[in-house]
Amino acid sequence: MVRYIYNIERIDNAMTEKLYLNNPYLREIDARIVEKTYKNGKYYIKLNRTIFYPHLSGGQPGDKGTINGVEVLEVYEDNMDIVHVTRDNIHSDKVMLNIDWDNRLDNMQQHSGQHLLSAAFYKLYNGETVGFHIGEDYVYIDVTLPELTEEEAKKVEIYANRIIFSNFDIKSYYIEKKDIDKIPVRKQPSVSSHIRIVEIDNIDFSPCGGTHLRQTGEIGLIKIRKWEKYKGNIRLEFVCGNRALADYSWKNKAVNDISLLLSSKDKDIYNKVKTLLDQKIALEKENRSLKEEIVKYEGKELLRSAFKVKNKPFISKIFTDKDLKEINAISAFLNNVSSSIHILGSNKDNKGQFLVSVPKDIDINLKDILKEVSNEFDLKGGGNANTVQGGCKIGDLEEVLKKFYEMIKEELN
Repeated sequence: MVRYIYNIERIDNAMTEKLYLNNPYLREIDARIVEKTYKNGKYYIKLNRTIFYPHLSGGQPGDKGTINGVEVLEVYEDNMDIVHVTRDNIHSDKVMLNIDWDNRLDNMQQHSGQHLLSAAFYKLYNGETVGFHIGEDYVYIDVTLPELTEEEAKKVEIYANRIIFSNFDIKSYYIEKKDIDKIPVRKQPSVSSHIRIVEIDNIDFSPCGGTHLRQTGEIGLIKIRKWEKYKGNIRLEFVCGNRALADYSWKNKAVNDISLLLSSKDKDIYNKVKTLLDQKIALEKENRSLKEEIVKYEGKELLRSAFKVKNKPFISKIFTDKDLKEINAISAFLNNVSSSIHILGSNKDNKGQFLVSVPKDIDINLKDILKEVSNEFDLKGGGNANTVQGGCKIGDLEEVLKKFYEMIKEELN
């Protein structure tokens, strides 16, 4: 149940005056609280006017800032009003609003950059933007293109940045639905009246309720980071302005660090790393071949030391230098070249591990035996009727293997 502990009666029914639409560069203003509600440990405040942009209105994150020094946790739209959410109470109806300018500028750079990048895709390749999101670190758009090549992405990037460097004006104004056909909008508006158009100097016209820069030069730079196919379209990740500078900075440091590490020039590191990777792949292939030879050798040695019970060859050994993965490889070899029963263990790295295997032509269910052994020892493991494996206390390893041997031997009898 909502409990109202404080409410200022509204003097009129006028909606919140959204100053950020006409002047997104306002950082501080005075205002008046017209309604305040307390619920769920928070205050929900409506003002006669605001510079706070509501969260995810048109895909843009909301503003951060304070009201009379009290942190604003969230800002959202409520019909024609803007609601500001705070944890602490504000005891005066006359207040001072301050927004985090770095956050506002970042959002404007990303949003204005998105308009420009979307316009570039539309003009060069007729690709329409059908998705847009500003994240904490990166921005993405979904464009209606089945494929995108490196060359095409580069052309779009160059086109968009030339417009940035030319410093064209960005302006906003309102039109009515009847006039929408008079301008070449890139997409149709979602509202039917009082349509706000953001125009990049006769280059792009887009219905939008977001905050934008005054000139394209303030975007600074657009850099496409990567792209992938997504639901039949192309999803691009990009950054603008200060985010592009930050992205360049860490990448430049990484390139310089790698160059120093490899004693190579920055432009040569790709070839150097590729050579090292090719060498690594070749060494791993050679290493696998050597391991296979070692497995064959050790498997044959185990077969030579096998003993028979009821005419069935038994192999039993505890390895001190092999883990369960390596023992599995030996077991697989033994299964391929013999019909032996093998009971193998490992105490490498002070861990007790075991693997037990019987040929498929022997009517013994190792899962049942594992269950029986688990009643006597603290085991973790599993498997199937022919092979089980797992772990045990290292002090119990010898007794566990002995128990498996005794129970298999009993089944053979």
